[in-house]
Amino acid sequence: MEKYAWTAKIKEGKKEEYIKRHNEIWPELVELLKSAGVCNYTIWADGNTLFGYYECEKGVEYAARVQAESPVVDRWNEYMKDVMEMVMDPVTGAQPLLVKVFTLD
Repeated sequence: MEKYAWTAKIKEGKKEEYIKRHNEIWPELVELLKSAGVCNYTIWADGNTLFGYYECEKGVEYAARVQAESPVVDRWNEYMKDVMEMVMDPVTGAQPLLVKVFTLD
C-alpha cells in the first residue's frame, strides 16, 4: 500500500478552530476520501505545524487525482484557508508529497 505524507501550518490563533472543523468534518468529504482509497488518515500538530499521513489503497496517484478533481475538496480547501496555510502542488492540486527518507519495518 502506498503512503502519503504532507505538512502545513495553522494560522496564529486558529488552532482551536482548525481542530473544531476537523471534529465536524463533512460526511461528503469522508465519503470522497474513502472512495479515493484513502485510509488510516491521521493529522498531528506540533505547535502550529501540521503533519498529515494517510495510506492509499488505490495508489497515491489515484488518491491525488480524485481529490484534485473533486468540488467537495475544493470547497473544503476554501473553507479551511482562513485557518491554515497550505501550499498546493500545481500539477496534482494536492499537498506536495513529502519524500520518505527512512523506514523501520
